[in-house]
Amino acid sequence: MKIIEKLSDMIEEEMSDAEKYIRCAMENKDEFPTLAEAFYRLSVEEMQHMAILHEQVTQLINDYQKKNGDPPPEMMTLYNYLHKRHIDRATEIKNKQMIYKNPSK
Repeated sequence: MKIIEKLSDMIEEEMSDAEKYIRCAMENKDEFPTLAEAFYRLSVEEMQHMAILHEQVTQLINDYQKKNGDPPPEMMTLYNYLHKRHIDRATEIKNKQMIYKNPSK
C-alpha cells in the first residue's frame, strides 16, 4: 500500500522535527529558558503528530485485514522493520525530552 509508505515518511519527518526541537531546547535551556520551553513544547507536539499518523497506519492495516485477510508477507515484513525503527527512534526522543524536564534523573 503506497499510503502506508507515505505515512511512514511523514512519521519520520515528525520525529526529525521533534528531535530538532528537543535538541534546541537543551542547547538553549540555560541562556534562554522561555525559548527552550517553547522548543520543548514543539518537540512534544511533533511526537503527538507522529502518534496520530501511526494510529492511522494501524487502522489502515486493520481495515485491510477485515476486507482481505492478512496483508502480503512482504508488506508486513517492511511494516515490522519500519515500526521497530520508529519505536526505537521515538524512545530516544522521549528520553531526551525527559532529560530536558528532569536533568538529574
